[in-house]
Amino acid sequence: MKYVLTLCLLITLLAFAGRPDRLPVVEDDTLLYEVYRSLGAPERSDVKVRPVEGASADIGRQLVIEGLAAGGGQQSAHFKCTSCHNLEREDAVLTDLDPTARLAYAEEHDLPFLPGTTLWGAVNRESYYNGDYEKKYGDLVKSARKDLREAIQLCATECAQGEALTDLEMESVLAFLHTIGLRLSDLPEGAPGAERINRVLRQGDDNKRSMINTLKTYYALASPATFVLPPEDRKAGYPTDPGQPAVGQVIYERACLHCHENQRYSFFELGETQYDYNFMTKHFPRYTRYSIYQVSRYGTSPIPGKRAYMPHYTEERMSNQQIEDLRAYLSGKANL
Repeated sequence: MKYVLTLCLLITLLAFAGRPDRLPVVEDDTLLYEVYRSLGAPERSDVKVRPVEGASADIGRQLVIEGLAAGGGQQSAHFKCTSCHNLEREDAVLTDLDPTARLAYAEEHDLPFLPGTTLWGAVNRESYYNGDYEKKYGDLVKSARKDLREAIQLCATECAQGEALTDLEMESVLAFLHTIGLRLSDLPEGAPGAERINRVLRQGDDNKRSMINTLKTYYALASPATFVLPPEDRKAGYPTDPGQPAVGQVIYERACLHCHENQRYSFFELGETQYDYNFMTKHFPRYTRYSIYQVSRYGTSPIPGKRAYMPHYTEERMSNQQIEDLRAYLSGKANL
């Protein structure tokens, strides 16, 4: 009886092997990167994980989350990837990279409100260090803009002020980033699903190329970056709607305290005391490194002996209105 069942199973498999239209090729939970490969898209050399002995997604996860280098010790003495980047989805609508909607999403999903774009879906984007980042990093951006490996290396050495990644570490980080890539199910309602894609897979190459182009319209292929100046009159602030203290509280808790509470990533400590509220409110209109207008729009620079610094927020990561909301919250808590 056992041999009869085995023979029947073999016949069934052979039958389906001759009928690929009966076998699903992708499912709703399939990584979008693999969907594109199934549709015949050429594999990007900057995203494809190269075979390096000892490399693994687990090592990459450890480096990204804990900052631990493959050989032991910290990749950077100052920052981890998660200092500036989330690892989860942070935009409700994947084509609408709006800081107001992102802050609401961060509050709903208990996420930090950070200056760097989320690493979730990084392998699906096609451009990095976009917009005005060339003003900050100059020619370093040229090799990083269309190459994820170069973008990661730029982040490791310049942004994190750490050591360059070894081949093992780089391939491990890429392997980990693939685990947090977009899945077909992450695309919004109305996007092609597995059933429709599987039908296209049985059709000609023109249909496959068209499907790839269609899928790419449902998420952002790059994160724009616009550098913004502080207000001309720092006493008056930005000419926006009146600041909303409730919104400012969310920003303070999810942006400022993410780095500064208990000196997590900064020598400058912030908390939720009267002293903190008074200090930050007093410095808002000033031209000092403690003015939120100053550091949110210019950041600070690493200097010899003190390589930790504050990255700035672009317009797409924190709006002028949100900075005024933050000021409204702090000044409302201050007792000057």
